[in-house]
Amino acid sequence: MGSSFAYPVRNTSAGGKRRRFALTSLLVVVMVLLALVFLLPLFWLLSTALKTSIEIGAFPPLWWPARPQWINFFTAVTLIDYLHFTGNTVVLSTLSATLATFSSALVGFAFARLPGGGPKQALFTIMVSMMMMPTMITVIPTYILFANLGMVGNYWPWVLWGLGASPFFIFLFRQFFASIPQELEDAAIVDGAGYFRIFWQIFLPLAGPVLVTSFMLQFVATWGDWFSPLIFLNPDNTTLGVAMAQGYSSPVNLPMQNINAAGSIIYVLPVLVIFFFAQRFYVRSLVSASLK
Repeated sequence: MGSSFAYPVRNTSAGGKRRRFALTSLLVVVMVLLALVFLLPLFWLLSTALKTSIEIGAFPPLWWPARPQWINFFTAVTLIDYLHFTGNTVVLSTLSATLATFSSALVGFAFARLPGGGPKQALFTIMVSMMMMPTMITVIPTYILFANLGMVGNYWPWVLWGLGASPFFIFLFRQFFASIPQELEDAAIVDGAGYFRIFWQIFLPLAGPVLVTSFMLQFVATWGDWFSPLIFLNPDNTTLGVAMAQGYSSPVNLPMQNINAAGSIIYVLPVLVIFFFAQRFYVRSLVSASLK
């Protein structure tokens, strides 16, 4: 006589779906709230750009002006020579980004593929440790050096900084080049290619994501730098950030906060556009560096 026992099976699919839906809804709500918090400064910047001088000084502060002053954006680009200083900033940022990207790629290739053993590893450790050094420590000796060389008032400091490469970019390129199979390099050596030709014709074309990331980060850093152009450049060849800080003031030398906010919105637009189109390369290069 056989007997069979049928264990009851609880149908938890409906309850599981409800829990997943509740968890997803909670995550969406949290992300929306965080997005609103992060967008609040941008909203306040736009609100300030559209206010009058009287509304800026109102208490309690106004969240939105009674009548938006869109003319503040026109004033921001006409109160100073906006196109001239924008051109200076574009030239300086492009020059710095191009030189820093190429020199960092070359040094990163050397650390990744050239033989060196212990001394190479020691140099790489020293190079990585330089990323922890605050930039302000070197400001005074750097200024004295460039002043003695007659390089204050022109773009030569940025040329030398670019040729000196960036420790962070070197690290990114080193990690990427180290992940390329050795067989590719061996095949090129068998065909008679030298290391520079291997770098230029094989490895560099493969490093598209890291090239875009390095160029973007250095371009944005130079574009947003205010301190270095202030002390190394003249009022005529300075960058847009310095010109805005010095030019948006009233006849009694008081800051025009609404005009400054309007100019700042226009100032950050190129950076936002660059990051929007290059963000996928940025993420890909950082992932490849972290996985090696």
